[in-house]
Amino acid sequence: MIFLEAFGSVLIGFAMALGAVRRLPDRFPSRPLTLGTGPVASLFGALLTHAVLGPGHAIATLIAGAALGVALLSLLLRPASR
Repeated sequence: MIFLEAFGSVLIGFAMALGAVRRLPDRFPSRPLTLGTGPVASLFGALLTHAVLGPGHAIATLIAGAALGVALLSLLLRPASR
């Protein structure tokens, strides 16, 4: 079950990073950095949540993984140029 949670969180993180790069291409530093940060951050969040909650909380694990992925992707955002 943990494999499915990990794989799902990586897919969610990659989808979030890809959406962020496509929607705001000029506000992220580089495409490879952004596309790498999303899945890794989501995987770390999912594994950390799984360690805290234990098995049997797949939905909560995926949500927490996505939340950490969003938080770390937001740290890469640059201010909008005027």
